[in-house]
Amino acid sequence: MQTDEVADLLADVADRLILPRFGTLDSGDIEEKKPGDLVTVADREAEVEIARVLRAADPGVLVVGEEGVFTDPRSLDALPGAEHAWVIDPVDGTRNFARGRPDFAVMIAEVCRGETVRGWIWQPIHRRLYVAERGAGVTCNGEPLSPPPPSPRSVPLGASYLPVPGEEHAEVRLVRSWGSCGIDYPKLIEGEVDFLCYRSMFPWDHLPGALMVTELGGRIATDTGAPYSAATIGRRLLSATDPQLWQVARDALFGD
Repeated sequence: MQTDEVADLLADVADRLILPRFGTLDSGDIEEKKPGDLVTVADREAEVEIARVLRAADPGVLVVGEEGVFTDPRSLDALPGAEHAWVIDPVDGTRNFARGRPDFAVMIAEVCRGETVRGWIWQPIHRRLYVAERGAGVTCNGEPLSPPPPSPRSVPLGASYLPVPGEEHAEVRLVRSWGSCGIDYPKLIEGEVDFLCYRSMFPWDHLPGALMVTELGGRIATDTGAPYSAATIGRRLLSATDPQLWQVARDALFGD
C-alpha cells in the first residue's frame, strides 16, 4: 500500500470505529486483559478492520496486532523473520482513551526482514499525522520535520511511564510520560523532552516512533546499548534526540 493510503486507512478507521466511542464507553465496553492492562471494544474492532484492509492488499503478508497477539502470540514470534509484515496498535493509550482523555493514537509500522521501513502515528483528537520512511525522513501533517535543535536545558529532561529506580539521584530530570507512545515519541522528536525511558519493548508500541527518532538523528537502544528492532528483548529501552544525550541519560540512570 502507498504511504498516503495507509494514512487514509488510519484516519478512516479512527473516524468510524474509535472516535464515536470516545467519551461514550460504558463498563461493558472495557475489559482488563490482565491487571492494569485495558482493552476496549474500539481497540478490537479497529484492529480487525485495519488488518482486513492490509491483508486484502497483500494476502500473504504477516499482520501483528496488539490485541491479536494477546490471544495468539505466534504472529509476534514470526515477526523478526518475516519477509513483509505490518504491526498494528489500534488504540495506543487505551487507558487515556477509556477515561476520555485526548492523548491516544493509532499506529502502524511496516517491517521487512526485521527492519522497520515505514511508520505512521495518527493522533485522532489532536489531528496530527506523523509519517516516517526509512531514508526519507519524517513529516507531520505533510510537512518535513527537522531534527530538534540542541536542548537549551542545562539538565536533560526525560519522560517515563513508570518511576525509574534511583532517578531522584540521577543527573537528569524525569517527568511522567503521557501514557501513549503515540504521544511520547512526537514530543521527543519535536524537542519537548530530550529522552524517553520504557520498561516494555512491544513492537506495536515502539517501532513507528523508533523509526522517527533514528530518521531525525536520534538513538534508540536498550540500556545495554543494543539497537532497538522488531526482535529486541531487554530490560529497559532508552530513546534520545541525539546519541550524546542518549549516553548521558543512560549513564545517569543506569550507571556504568
